Amino acid sequence: QVQLVESGGGLVQAGGSLKLSCAASGITFSMSALGWYRQGPGEQRELVATISRGGSTNYADSVKGRFIISRDNAKSTVYLQMNSLKPDDTAVYYCKAILTREYWGQGTQVTVSS
Repeated sequence: QVQLVESGGGLVQAGGSLKLSCAASGITFSMSALGWYRQGPGEQRELVATISRGGSTNYADSVKGRFIISRDNAKSTVYLQMNSLKPDDTAVYYCKAILTREYWGQGTQVTVSS
């Protein structure tokens, strides 16, 4: 059974930093493409960042230069380092793994106060 468990969310002031983690189990992690998505209040879920099996990354324009996605295949974990946080970054953050199908975590809340 595939499980993705996010952690690291919380309350932070604008300009601060957080690092999210997503630990995976039950999946061939090194073969999976991975991503972070977020869903703000009353909004649709949107892509934040992705990282391929080979380590290529892609970011939403709104987070370029502030967020960094990385992966540690030995730990079956994907990370999202979030710097210079803004109130608009407030959302539930989800990780996704893609192998033969998509798998989602349960989400972790990030709240940025002004």
